[in-house]
Amino acid sequence: MNPITLVTTFLLLFTTTHLIRVDSAEPHALYACNSPYLSSSSPTTRFPFCNPSLPITQRVQDLVSRLTLDEKIAQLTDTAPPIPRLGIPAYEWWSESLHGVSKHGRGYKFNGTFTPNGTLINGTATIRSATMFPQIILTAASFDPHLWYRVAQAIATEARSMFNAGQGKGMTFWAPNINIYRDPRWGRGQETPGEDPFMAAKYGVAYVRGLQGYTFEGRKMFDFLQASACCKHYTAHDLDNWHGVTRYVFDAKVSKQDLADTFQPPFRSCVEEGQASSIMCAYNRINGIPSCANHGLLTQTARHQWRFNGYITSDCMAVPIIHEDQGYAKTPEEAVADVLKAGMDVECGTYTQKYAKVALQKKKITEQEIDRAVRNLFSVRMRLGLFDPNPSNKAFGNMSSSRVCSKEHQDLALEAARSGMVLLKNTANLLPLCKTKTASLGVMGPNANSPDVLLGNYEGVPCKATTALQGLQSYIQNIKYHPGCSTVECSSPSIHEMVRIAKEVDQVVLVMGLDQTQEREKKDRVNLELPGGQQAVITSVAGAAKNPVILVLLCGGPVDISFAKDHKNIGGILWAGYPGEAGGTAIAEVLFGDHNPGGRLPVTWYPQEYTRIPMTDMRMRPEKSTGYPGRTYRFYQGKKVYEFGYGLSYSSYSYKILSVSRDRLYLDQSSRAQAAKILNSTRNYMLVSELGKRFCDKMKFLTVVEIKNLGKMAGRHPVLLFLKPSKQKEGSPIKQLIGFQSVKLNEGERVEARFIVSPCEHLSKANGDGLVVIEAGNQSHSSTQIVRWPSCTSLTNSMALASRDSFQFLAEEPNLQSQQLVLV
Repeated sequence: MNPITLVTTFLLLFTTTHLIRVDSAEPHALYACNSPYLSSSSPTTRFPFCNPSLPITQRVQDLVSRLTLDEKIAQLTDTAPPIPRLGIPAYEWWSESLHGVSKHGRGYKFNGTFTPNGTLINGTATIRSATMFPQIILTAASFDPHLWYRVAQAIATEARSMFNAGQGKGMTFWAPNINIYRDPRWGRGQETPGEDPFMAAKYGVAYVRGLQGYTFEGRKMFDFLQASACCKHYTAHDLDNWHGVTRYVFDAKVSKQDLADTFQPPFRSCVEEGQASSIMCAYNRINGIPSCANHGLLTQTARHQWRFNGYITSDCMAVPIIHEDQGYAKTPEEAVADVLKAGMDVECGTYTQKYAKVALQKKKITEQEIDRAVRNLFSVRMRLGLFDPNPSNKAFGNMSSSRVCSKEHQDLALEAARSGMVLLKNTANLLPLCKTKTASLGVMGPNANSPDVLLGNYEGVPCKATTALQGLQSYIQNIKYHPGCSTVECSSPSIHEMVRIAKEVDQVVLVMGLDQTQEREKKDRVNLELPGGQQAVITSVAGAAKNPVILVLLCGGPVDISFAKDHKNIGGILWAGYPGEAGGTAIAEVLFGDHNPGGRLPVTWYPQEYTRIPMTDMRMRPEKSTGYPGRTYRFYQGKKVYEFGYGLSYSSYSYKILSVSRDRLYLDQSSRAQAAKILNSTRNYMLVSELGKRFCDKMKFLTVVEIKNLGKMAGRHPVLLFLKPSKQKEGSPIKQLIGFQSVKLNEGERVEARFIVSPCEHLSKANGDGLVVIEAGNQSHSSTQIVRWPSCTSLTNSMALASRDSFQFLAEEPNLQSQQLVLV
């Protein structure tokens, strides 16, 4: 037997009536009510809160009624203490699972197991690693929601297995990060699905459903949550530390319009469609009010409007900064009162635990507000099945260590890495390389043989890690390797040695880019160029090589590589993000043609001159009078290195729109009177909320697009459907993504992609007041119109075959020049 399992732990637990000594030969998961650390005759198991046949609301009410005020206040921190007299173990709310079970956060350990009082016993772990999937920005580039869902499912399975092995102290995970990647310098943009709110929303929904144990379509499969997902950071949070402006003090000045159509949609979908059981409020202020003290955001919007059902946590140490850094609250107890009254339930930190009683004594809060927070917390723990008898008989109770780092999950990590990689340049079809014709290969660059750079941030301990060098070595035996620089900062490059190698080999692969010293939490970039001497290295090697070189970029954020894009002796460029533990294998497979690249950029790649715009300027829309160019592909009017959605393939594809199921949209009977009233008033729009869900659902229609693979390689190809007004109106997006699918096609194969178009969602816009509306206007000038008809009111556009001048739908081909597919 492994000596680790021979560790004998002596635990003392106080129940209502007696003391129990437990000699445990192996660790156990931290369950209440039927924990192996409790006597079978323990009276706690007979309390109503331990009865799974009762509604959770009734069980929670019973439990909270048994707690003292001090016990309730003690639960308002991420590291919740045990309540021994009720047999309730310690619980840790802060665990991370961004792209795998993480070593960051306090809830999971790869070196030990937890006792019921929360103590870590080092050296007792049986699971020493977990599958590390690609960083989110790369997985997002696949534009494949089914892949996103499957990755989240795998993460949840491994998390439950670790929890069952005693290596987890909670099942609440603070992911996904669905903030909009508004500015390319943001250090945490790598954690997000990119710059488009529609795409970020779809990612959030897929991740939450996968992690929490729902079907892909959102149906519950089990009585319990498999894990709890948290949508963060709510909201308009996308700056960490830029020129001394930190996230702790930043006041994001956001218009109602931008809030409504850019920053809020991912969170709304995460709650309404994904059914997320947690939201994290952010550090920053929004228009002067700290996010965690904003009753309008937390309670009025999330709980009342979106019907959020779960707990709201602060980001770590976000409560004390409200008083100590932002000066919003005059005293610590006022800061605590502000967040509890706003709707926050638990703090990552101890400020609330320390000052809540003072706030209560000074009548700044009521005990009922504390009770509300505690009820929300225990409700989620019960929804996770952590208060149910016989947990091993439940859906997730028998997940074991064999489910962690399984072949299935490692294969999925490789699939995710392959699927996201974006081919940016392939002059004269240099790629894929031919194994039989490549006698020697030079592999150079600071990222070529670094296992750490593969993972990105919020990483765990990978099952294994294959670097780019190692991946390429499985294809070519004669490889000459040189890092070129000791770090990605590349302050003293060995250009002479690299040039010598370049002259000797048939092909050169340069593996360059960024790492976590350049972009991460608490560190935003100040420029968009490759750091240090990297550009000099690349151009020197390219100039000396026998044949055009291949540049592989490992980075989360976009970089200005205009020099490489235009360089005649740089024949191929591959963006590989931070590709996870299987990244090196995926890179090699793409370069040698065992995988046909199909990823597309989920962010705009801007030129260096974009850094003249202050990162603190939150405006999305351009302003001609000042020369402000706007942000993201939806509004940006400046130069681009690469566009959102750009990506090449070893195949080419054609598109054809086969059908549109509706040629005209009518308001239903119940809306006519209201529509007529609006059209006769001075108001020139109709609120989508006034149309109602029934009407909006009824007006959805189907668009069918045929895609054909014209190349000689099978490939997986993302199809992106955009809405674009033929005549740009001030304040409206240049174009807007309204649908995407990833389809697999063999050589010469045709497949159909079916898109559901929702007029209320896709043909509407947010106005200056932040209201989602469908505007009235002149048919030849308005993108979407409410027009008069003799016997009805109709919404018309070119999609409805009403006017060639209104709307265009376009599916972008994988090159810079998009092919417009206009329905007329």
